[in-house]
Amino acid sequence: MNRKSCRNIRMLLSAGACAAGILAVILAWGHLYQNAVYTHLDAFCRTVLEQDPEAEESLRISLKEYQDRMGNGASGAPFLEAYGYTPEDFRAVPGTAAGIVCTVCAAGFLAACLLPVRQERRAAKKRIRELTGYLERVNTDAPGTLLEMREDEFAHLQDEIYKTVTNLHAARDAALKARENYAEHLADIAHQLKTPVTAALLSLQLSEQASSGKDAGNTHLEAVRRQLERLAWLEETLLTLSKIDAGTLKMEHAPVDLYTLLCLAAENLQELLSQKEVQVEIPDRGSAEMYGDMEWSMEAVMNLMKNCMEHTPAGGKIYCDYGANPLYVWIRIQDDGPGFAAEDLPHLFERFYQGKDAAGGGAGIGLALARSIFELQNGNITARNRPEGGACFEIRIYSH
Repeated sequence: MNRKSCRNIRMLLSAGACAAGILAVILAWGHLYQNAVYTHLDAFCRTVLEQDPEAEESLRISLKEYQDRMGNGASGAPFLEAYGYTPEDFRAVPGTAAGIVCTVCAAGFLAACLLPVRQERRAAKKRIRELTGYLERVNTDAPGTLLEMREDEFAHLQDEIYKTVTNLHAARDAALKARENYAEHLADIAHQLKTPVTAALLSLQLSEQASSGKDAGNTHLEAVRRQLERLAWLEETLLTLSKIDAGTLKMEHAPVDLYTLLCLAAENLQELLSQKEVQVEIPDRGSAEMYGDMEWSMEAVMNLMKNCMEHTPAGGKIYCDYGANPLYVWIRIQDDGPGFAAEDLPHLFERFYQGKDAAGGGAGIGLALARSIFELQNGNITARNRPEGGACFEIRIYSH
């Protein structure tokens, strides 16, 4: 027999006991009522005989007629009303106190019958609170999360909760392990790229020195240099991403002036900006600071500026702005280009994602790196299209 069947049987037994108690109370009340009527008649007859002893025979005949009439269910007009009497004149009668006592006893009996049901409900509520508290502690990784096993109707639920929590912990550990492996593989790739790229750059320098004065050779060597520099940047970026994933990227937390940050980022890109004939406009809005790492923040801003530069036509501009409010400081970087394709917007910050209008030779990791850097500094980056045309990146760094 399972726990549910036992619980139903207990409920039926409690209901049966309650019904039996009510029936017993009704029978006891009837008995008390009969005694009260008998006591009334006895007191009445005594009073009549005290007033008129000769009325005994008439009284005996009247009692007999009354008994027969009550047995036949006969009734007539109230006799006492003709003399001005009402039921309230006989309220304090023997048996009334007994009736009250009987009622109190009945209420007590009913309470006793219902007590097991209330206790069971209290126990159920307590068990629900225990299981809820257990789940809350699991969510916060609090110690001492195991509960004592009990054989009740919640035992199966508790067992299923334990199984689910165990499976979730196993899935979380597996995901963390997979992320660690991914970061390690990414770091391995970056390190494997570093040695041949460094060697190739050194060989390129020697070749440039040997072929100085030969224009055709210099042109080819310059193309090789650009590709090697791109590989070197890719290697550094992959290494940085692996450190972010592993939680080993060291970042300073110091005041960073936003105007200075934007100017330094634009200055480091000046050669590329000149080649593309693109200008960067940075208004001085006064003092506004974030707390973070200047070098890594500048790396992230440069990636955003490069993305805007690649989609801005010659003679166009990149517009920068910044400000602060009580919740966060913000930076906006906008361009005069065609803006983002609608299908690309949800995926812009995904690693290795390249939109349909991506610049040739891109690896699809610059925007992902920028967002990761600012997320480490309690910030984020969003992208949208401007109503008047062009793309807009907005950085927010929160104060808490």
